[in-house]
Amino acid sequence: MSKSEHTREEILSAAAQLFRHEGYYATTMRDIAEKAGIEAGSIYYHFDSKDEILNAVLDIGVRKLHDAVTEIIIQTKENPNDFRKTFATLIETHLTFLLTDSDFTSANIRNYPMLADDARAPHRELRASYAHAWGGFLEDAKRAGHLRNDISVPVIRQFVLGAMNWTVEWYDVDQYPVRVLAERMSKLILDGMCAHHQAGSVDLIKAATVPAEPPEKTSKSEKTRAAILKAAARVLRDKGYKVATMRRVAAEAEMQSGSVYYHFKSKDAIVDEVLNAGLSDLLSGVSATVAEFQRPFDHHTRIATAIWTHLFFLFQSSEFTSANIRSYGMLPKELRARHCEIRQRYARLWDRILREAQKDSAIRSDIKIVPLRQVMLGALNWTVEWFDPSKAGMKGYLSLPEFSKMLIALLLEGICERENAANTDKVAAH
Repeated sequence: MSKSEHTREEILSAAAQLFRHEGYYATTMRDIAEKAGIEAGSIYYHFDSKDEILNAVLDIGVRKLHDAVTEIIIQTKENPNDFRKTFATLIETHLTFLLTDSDFTSANIRNYPMLADDARAPHRELRASYAHAWGGFLEDAKRAGHLRNDISVPVIRQFVLGAMNWTVEWYDVDQYPVRVLAERMSKLILDGMCAHHQAGSVDLIKAATVPAEPPEKTSKSEKTRAAILKAAARVLRDKGYKVATMRRVAAEAEMQSGSVYYHFKSKDAIVDEVLNAGLSDLLSGVSATVAEFQRPFDHHTRIATAIWTHLFFLFQSSEFTSANIRSYGMLPKELRARHCEIRQRYARLWDRILREAQKDSAIRSDIKIVPLRQVMLGALNWTVEWFDPSKAGMKGYLSLPEFSKMLIALLLEGICERENAANTDKVAAH
């Protein structure tokens, strides 16, 4: 490898690491040069722009993963293997690239959703090919009777990939190795969280309660303040923290940029309120929903209702919740730290719900509660990247209640055909 090629690789590695942890918009060419250990001006001998570097990072991030997963699937077709074993291998391969082997893959996953359409365009074909590889594998499994027939393969594929992709937001290598995470995630996705002899359909519509709308703002100042916060939430949700400048927020709110300062002293003051509202709404909503259940609990309906409420806030009730979910991972550390406590409270709420269900044997005893909660919420949160409730009613698209009921079924019962899953449990018991 020539010196020039080596320097180019160092630049790309540095960029991938910065894009992964700080975000594309927050990273400058100077940052990349400094991380790569070269003079700021020297970077332009190798790349004309940050966009060119981004294109290379995004391509590498998916291409290596695509090739590895495709090879596993091809080998499986040539030498048929146990479906569950192959599925677990695919899960571990995806997670290994995403979490430990490649900053490029995680940089792709974390940045792609917030990029402008023209920046995404060159990478759609490769990403679609990766999704197609998974889809083909799952279609073959469905034809062989391994997967349930009541949920389409595209939804199962999105569910599986979403559960894995969200791990970039919470996985800590010091907790447990990727191999252990992959094993636990594979088991949960295949068989669901519920003991199979107890799992059954849940009437989501009867179980669901829609949180009350917040009171209307009355004064002109309150209405303007609320409009600014909602505009900031939309910018944060769609473009990320770096782009959410006071000027950009003012433009989104259709007001003069100087007017924003009458209501908020700084950008971070706005972001703080948006983030706090997003999690406060979610915590209050799920807490209130769960509190309606009396002992002895119908745990499956209780969990289903909590999931529905989470999705309702994510997609319909609160712009602030989706803004929090999408932007939190790339916020400056000091800003994230101010909101750790409420996120931990929400995690503890779910841990209590799930532990009480496990104590009453409504959840399988072989599942660890914290990883279960992390994977479950990850699968739910990633839906903001691919589900669009505004398309309900169009051919091939679901309403939010229909979509929620489908996700609940996958989380409670798994993606496997029920009889096959039950037989697996019997074999494991001997």
